[in-house]
Amino acid sequence: MRADHPLKAVTLAHVRYQRGDQLGHFLAWVSLAPVFISLGGFVSHFYFRRELQGMFFGLGLLISHFIDELIKKSVQQARPEACALLEMCDSHVTTKWAALFLPWSSAVLTMYSRVYLGYHTAAQVFAGAALGTFLVGVWFWLVNSKLFCYFPLIEESALGRFFYVKDTSHISDVLKFEYDNARAARKGMAARKVMASKNS
Repeated sequence: MRADHPLKAVTLAHVRYQRGDQLGHFLAWVSLAPVFISLGGFVSHFYFRRELQGMFFGLGLLISHFIDELIKKSVQQARPEACALLEMCDSHVTTKWAALFLPWSSAVLTMYSRVYLGYHTAAQVFAGAALGTFLVGVWFWLVNSKLFCYFPLIEESALGRFFYVKDTSHISDVLKFEYDNARAARKGMAARKVMASKNS
């Protein structure tokens, strides 16, 4: 990029903003929030928690992504004219994930950033948000009404046992449950050490 070029990029994902525009710089990073949450959030959640609810949430996002891609190819709505300056945009509607990952305030800020930075029109942003809200509602209903009964089978399956997959949706307070069990396990280990030392 030439030094006098009016646009500057957040190089991690090549999201561009007007050079010298501090608000644009901030919103460029905000628009990447779904990427950070997708990559970091779900990978770390699977690795550390192995929760079926979280896994099905991630699966729902993947399904929604494929549906969005199908709609993008079918509708092929043009991006804003300013998007041509950004060099890194195609001519279709993109997926809006913020409402699925973050509180509504962050979702609105992300939506605004896409319009402000010139990557989408307001109509495209609202269409993406409406589609995302609809799909997450349908998936939430499907998982909690139809697929929920299969969670114990997945948990007890060979793969479930191998990967330590668990379902804690039946526990009202998971934080307290894990806290109490961690303390109980530590006390049990201490008691066994005491008994072993006495026997020796």
